[in-house]
Amino acid sequence: MKHILFIVVVFCMIIISCSTSKNSYSSIMSETGSVKLITLDPGHFHAALIQNKFYPQVDSTVYVYAPKGEDLNEHLKKIESYNLQTINPTHWNEIVYDESDYLEKMLADRKGNVVVLAGNNGKKTDYIERSLEAGFNVLADKPMAINSDNFFLLKKCFSIAKQKGILLYDIMTERNEITTILQRELSMSTDVYGIQEKGSPEDPAIVKESVHHFFKNVSGNPLKRPAWFFDVDQEGEGIVDVTTHLVDLVQWEAFPEKSIDYYKDIQLLDANHWTTAISLSEFRQVTGMTDYPDFLLKDVKNDSLRVYCNGDILYRLKGVCAKVSVTWKYTFPKGGGDTHFSIMKGSKCNLVIRQGKDQNYQPELYVEAVKKQDLLAFEKTLNALFKKIALKYPGITLQKQSKNVWQVMISPKYRVGHEAHFGQVMDNFLLYLKNRQLPSWEVPNMLAKYYLTTTALEVAKKKDKSVTEQTYK
Repeated sequence: MKHILFIVVVFCMIIISCSTSKNSYSSIMSETGSVKLITLDPGHFHAALIQNKFYPQVDSTVYVYAPKGEDLNEHLKKIESYNLQTINPTHWNEIVYDESDYLEKMLADRKGNVVVLAGNNGKKTDYIERSLEAGFNVLADKPMAINSDNFFLLKKCFSIAKQKGILLYDIMTERNEITTILQRELSMSTDVYGIQEKGSPEDPAIVKESVHHFFKNVSGNPLKRPAWFFDVDQEGEGIVDVTTHLVDLVQWEAFPEKSIDYYKDIQLLDANHWTTAISLSEFRQVTGMTDYPDFLLKDVKNDSLRVYCNGDILYRLKGVCAKVSVTWKYTFPKGGGDTHFSIMKGSKCNLVIRQGKDQNYQPELYVEAVKKQDLLAFEKTLNALFKKIALKYPGITLQKQSKNVWQVMISPKYRVGHEAHFGQVMDNFLLYLKNRQLPSWEVPNMLAKYYLTTTALEVAKKKDKSVTEQTYK
């Protein structure tokens, strides 16, 4: 009888343990009654942008765990500026712990239930693992992995999150940009877009290009970047950093809400990387430092810092040939800013986003009909579709530019800007927290994205090695 009783007790304990693990998010929420944010080691301004608006379901007290230094100081300055802004001021109360054992202290204190990560990418995947193991939900800035070792650890992290019933999610702001939203919307209309072209390596069916700048304004002030941002061992190369947005958009637009298996659905065709030169005077302007720190000297050649911040990836996704590329310059021309180009090629039209000088550096969407069809019939179908789109997005209209080209005219109310997109991402994440799950396709597609970028980096580096070996033969 005692033996049977012992077995029953042990079985009950196992059930309770499994239940606690799977419902850790639920138990934390029931204890706190709201979402409580923890900011861990903020070194990138994206950490602050999550807090550029206030959320009713989020506690106003945020716990910050980070080492002393400029990264922390700059983060707190930005939060203070949001509290002091005249329009829609926030009311954040930042409680800071800045001793050297900040990570262990965060894990022991358990002051919140969502860890926000945006900083040194060389540490990020480890931070994610430690946070998840402790039972915290994690909202992480891109990239969550900057090399293949990180990718395999990230796979483990998603398994931990699933086991514990908590969420791991990355910040994909570009899904909230209005021209991208409309490009996706139009591509889902077979009457207007037709069938997605497959393309070829010489003529990819989907192309996305991004141009970024080291020196620019954020929240109305010149952006001060940490020196480690220029070290690819800490920030990651451009091919694994900004390209995460582009790879994500290819997946999100071409195969909306469809799961991608990176073993079966991705074929990497080619990858390249190259450097941008930063002079010492430019480095001083953007960092506030007087000289290059020792960890950057390995990348200094001919008195300039050479940063591997540029890259491109050519691949097939479910048979569709796509190319993404990122380029970094020091700063932009007067009136300019970061720019984006995108083209999706359908059997009936191309959907093109341009953001150059002709567009006043503002993204604009164009519909370019394939000329080998009845253009009058196409225009009638296109106008009919836009009547439906206008019901969903009031203020969106269509303006004919030439015989086969139309520009999508976008109301200023949709031009909220890059910084506001962080609040939109947070709104979605809070909804996922409430439902206690991500959409079923999000996790496999995050894995596919980071598999592609980290594998592409390996390919680009191997090509460098091959060139070097040929040079010495």
